This record gives sequence, structure tokens and C-alpha cells, in this order.
Amino acid sequence: MEISAEQLEQVTEHALRDAPNECCGLIAVKDGVVTRILEAENEAHSPLRFEISGMALLSLIDSIEDAGEELGAIYHSHTRSAPYPSQTDINFAAGWPGIEWLIVGTAGDVPEVRSYLIDGGEVTDVAVAIAG
Repeated sequence: MEISAEQLEQVTEHALRDAPNECCGLIAVKDGVVTRILEAENEAHSPLRFEISGMALLSLIDSIEDAGEELGAIYHSHTRSAPYPSQTDINFAAGWPGIEWLIVGTAGDVPEVRSYLIDGGEVTDVAVAIAG
């Protein structure tokens, strides 16, 4: 998945804006290139986890599919820990095979962005490719 610097900044700004709670959203792609960042509300309003309501998630996915795009990634932030999938993230990812998990860590002085594929509980780093 290739993401522009501006789109990555949009995700990072969302994470900083929602802190100290986790942020969340979806990333739409077409032919492996990010087309849109779709911010969602963290219904849990928590610094420890995120939750997107079923209706909101369905609406966002319909929007992606109606535009001829695909779901490329689910993103969220970690406000108190490194941007590495928690066990909760790994469990949730079981329902989303093949989807990248972009995590923004906001615990440090500078936000850190990492991306992963999570398959069968196995976490694999994926390079965050900035589109040129």
C-alpha cells in the first residue's frame, strides 16, 4: 500500500487530535495506492482500545465499495505504548485477513507510524511506503 505524505499526516493529526484517547479509521485504496482516509469515531472513548460501531463501519465500507475502492488498512493509535499490535488488535484482526493494520504511536515526543499484516495471530511488519 502506497500512502502520500499528506495522507499519512492526516492520520497522524487524527491520532494527536483524539489523544489521550485512541483514534481509529479506515484507509481506502485502489490498485495498492491510498485514495482516501476515512476517520471514524472511537465509540469506546478510551486510551486503551478503539471501537467502531457496526453501523458506522458498514457505512464506511459501503462508501469504499461504492467508489470502486478496496479496504486497504484499518488504522488506530496507541497513546500509551509503542505502535505494535496488542493482543486485542491481534484478536480483532482475525476477522480482517489480508488487511494492513496501521498504528500511530503517540506516547513519545514524535508520533511513530508502523504498519503490519496480522494472519492467524502472526504479526508481520509491512513497510510504510510513501508515494512519491
